[in-house]
Amino acid sequence: MRRLSTRLLLSHTLVAITGAVTAYLVTRVLTPHLYDARVGMMAGRMPLWDSHMSRDFAVGASNRGLAIGVVVALAVAIAAGAWSSWRLLRPLDDLSAAAHRIAAGRYDEPVPPPREAELARVANDVNALAARLAETEARRMRLLGEVAHEMRTPLTVLDGYVEGLQDGVFTPEPELFAELSGELRRLRRLSEDLGALSRAEEGRLGLRVTRVDVAAVAVGAAERLRPQLHDAGLDLKTESAGWALLVDGDGDRIAQVVTNLVGNALAATPPGGQVRVLARPEGHEAVIEVSDTGVGLAEGDLERVFERFYRAPGPVGPTVARAGTGIGLTIARGIAHAHGGSLVASSPGPGQGSTFTLRLPLAR
Repeated sequence: MRRLSTRLLLSHTLVAITGAVTAYLVTRVLTPHLYDARVGMMAGRMPLWDSHMSRDFAVGASNRGLAIGVVVALAVAIAAGAWSSWRLLRPLDDLSAAAHRIAAGRYDEPVPPPREAELARVANDVNALAARLAETEARRMRLLGEVAHEMRTPLTVLDGYVEGLQDGVFTPEPELFAELSGELRRLRRLSEDLGALSRAEEGRLGLRVTRVDVAAVAVGAAERLRPQLHDAGLDLKTESAGWALLVDGDGDRIAQVVTNLVGNALAATPPGGQVRVLARPEGHEAVIEVSDTGVGLAEGDLERVFERFYRAPGPVGPTVARAGTGIGLTIARGIAHAHGGSLVASSPGPGQGSTFTLRLPLAR
């Protein structure tokens, strides 16, 4: 009784039996009365008409015919129910097979949508789920390869130094240990960034939400980097609306986003350039813009820069370096989304600078 096919067949059969029994009972009750009324009309015209015998024959024949009709109707109804159940369960079997393929990691065999609208919607949902899982699996494999690539360089450097010390090629001097310490810090930063990336993508950053002045947070984060920009020969300009831009958010996380954006601007701008941080209101949002006069971005890179480990191509030099792990912007966008906001990039083109815009909803 738990199988859907059995339940559908039984439901069709029950409906057929109910209809047949009702038809039989109604006919059985009404037929004699209708016959008597008809014969009464004919008896006046035909005095020798044996109404009782004719009535018995007619009612008996009617009941036999009705019984045969009921049996035939039941057989046809059961056959139709079985065929209808098979038609309904066939696409369900296809959906079940598709679910098993998805569970086995085969995402490239979509389910043909059935003609029934309700089942077609389910099939489309299963196909969409398979596509999303395929995309997630591809990103997972790409992430593993990217992490392995990022770890390979510092591990190779450390391995080379250790072998050199063992073979006596290098002498244990403070400069050597400084190099080893730098590579270890790079590995530790990669580990910390990957942890932050995982939390950001899973939506569990653990925000400590308070009411903060996002303009003060942004300007303060930029000012902390002013000495580094000065040493690199860059001019930092900060502007705010002149009044508080209050948002409900985590001030430390917002400062992390601005610090990342200003740090990227520092790395992408040659000496003599400028980095500008602007905080302003726009409708019901607080807008933080970090713009620079650096290497800029091509149109195809405006979204790709937020991908994990992607670094936009551009000139590389002493002050224009790509020394980060390549996931800072991914984390920054995750923080923006966790606050109900957004983070986008814009640029007139390569060599013409770029602007990163953080939008956060103002407190109500």
